[in-house]
Amino acid sequence: MAQVGLLRTEAEKRIAAEWAGAKAHLPGPANLREAAFRRFETVGLPHRRIEEWKYTDLRTLMREAKPLALAPDASALARAGAAGGIIAGIDAHRVPIVNGFVASPASDWSSPEPGVRLLELFAFLADPQLSAAHRLGGTLPADDVAVALNTAFMTGGVFLSVARDTKVELPIHIAHMFAGEEAAAMFPRSLVVVEPGARVTLIETFEGPAKLDYQVHAALELVIGDGAEVERIRFVEEGIGAMHLSSVGIALGAGAKYDDFTLTNGGAVVRNQVFARCAGADTKLGIRGVNLLRGKQHADTTLLVDHAVGDCESREMFRSVLDDQSRNVFQGKIIVRPDAQKTDARMMSNALMLSNDAEADNKPELEIFADDVQCGHGATSGAIDEDLKFYLRARGIPAAEAEALLIQSFVGEAIDAVAHENARDALSAAVLGWLQARA
Repeated sequence: MAQVGLLRTEAEKRIAAEWAGAKAHLPGPANLREAAFRRFETVGLPHRRIEEWKYTDLRTLMREAKPLALAPDASALARAGAAGGIIAGIDAHRVPIVNGFVASPASDWSSPEPGVRLLELFAFLADPQLSAAHRLGGTLPADDVAVALNTAFMTGGVFLSVARDTKVELPIHIAHMFAGEEAAAMFPRSLVVVEPGARVTLIETFEGPAKLDYQVHAALELVIGDGAEVERIRFVEEGIGAMHLSSVGIALGAGAKYDDFTLTNGGAVVRNQVFARCAGADTKLGIRGVNLLRGKQHADTTLLVDHAVGDCESREMFRSVLDDQSRNVFQGKIIVRPDAQKTDARMMSNALMLSNDAEADNKPELEIFADDVQCGHGATSGAIDEDLKFYLRARGIPAAEAEALLIQSFVGEAIDAVAHENARDALSAAVLGWLQARA
């Protein structure tokens, strides 16, 4: 009988070749890596017939896979150090990750605040006691292809723990940068554990050169203990030719509070995945973001919010501005389990279309298995309100400036929810810079 096999794309063949050449040299748990690669090998790159990837067909969008990035040499570290930084004005404990590797010589996290522990990823994995207490992969879906690729090829990252009841004064800034001279793929992986009652602000930035079509396959896991508070602010300002695939897994304990904000205004193809689970009662979860797109940029925000227990609250708000031939995808699903009574969940995605050639695809979903809940979702897309624009112009404001003010107001509602004042200012400045570049 004839055997039917999966027809491999050139990108899939290159990924397999990279694995064959690198697997013997990659540090860390070989069994974990091997199992993850086998999952990828079984299904290949996701395509439009897979519902979760219907609007972001990687078999089409990833025409070639880049070689695995090498650890940064002195010149790469110099280029990374010379970069101005997206949030240069914010005082923070900076952890630079260059080409997917922790760049220790440029780091100032060797003396963190009391109660904060930072280890390089593989130093953490080499500690039997630590790695047994905090399992890598516990908050992310193992069957997701993007997660599987990161697990198979992960090259470095950090383990960050915040001790019980510790209030970290300065944000922890994980600064990702691609600094290679030729396009390559980097696979950073980090695990953050915030113990009960602790409080911390986490900032992540992603940036790289404009002229290289490098690839980023990132993953971050957050385990947030009972009564802990975490704010995470994320800037995705990759080079305009980059492909960025990011997966974040979040587990919330009872009474925990977590706020998440992502600004995406760089990269050719970007997919931000968030998998959040309210595992303890009385949690409060907020996930928000702004996408600023132009040219032929493609940005995909995919959320899964799992209310596993009752008396929890979640809010998701995304605002996207699309110009030229850009495309924005929003896929959000809220699951309310049978025991999750008294759940209060709201999800909204709004797209502002500045061009008739732009495209917005919105797919909010609810799966409710409990009967005493308040849940809702919605999505809108449309052009700038001409009556509002006329109102501003009638008061002497030029047309371009009036349009910019309306765009700032549109995205401002999402940005205003960011608690960290300096980060909020940096987000507003990034929006202003995008508008000025458009003018």
